[in-house]
Amino acid sequence: MNRICIVGRLTDEPKSREVGTQVVAEFSVAVGRMKKEETDFFNVKVWGKQAEFVMNYLSKGRLVSVSGRMESRKHEKDGRTTTYWDVVADQVNGLDRKDDSAPKAAPDMFGSFVKKKAPAPPPPLPGEDDLEDPFA
Repeated sequence: MNRICIVGRLTDEPKSREVGTQVVAEFSVAVGRMKKEETDFFNVKVWGKQAEFVMNYLSKGRLVSVSGRMESRKHEKDGRTTTYWDVVADQVNGLDRKDDSAPKAAPDMFGSFVKKKAPAPPPPLPGEDDLEDPFA
């Protein structure tokens, strides 16, 4: 079975083109490796309605999940053959809101940027809200 699922951030603005009567969107996703400070980059192609979603709602820096299949293509130049691997997506989902896309913290182990929230103060103990603060 040829199946891949990745979660990462778009490295650039997606680009689209028409092939016959369908739209294809192409973009790259950066995915951090667990337990290593390394990043893998995946070229992604998506067709049809999912391509329209990508072009209308996703942009550079957005956190996305992509699922689909791996597809190889070969390119020959000067007698040398190079194999490229692409993800042909059947589903692309945005995982953050547009205004959350700018990284504001270090990446977590999945390469995703997580905003650090201040911990909420503990709830008052029973009867504690009746006490006056002597320092106020």
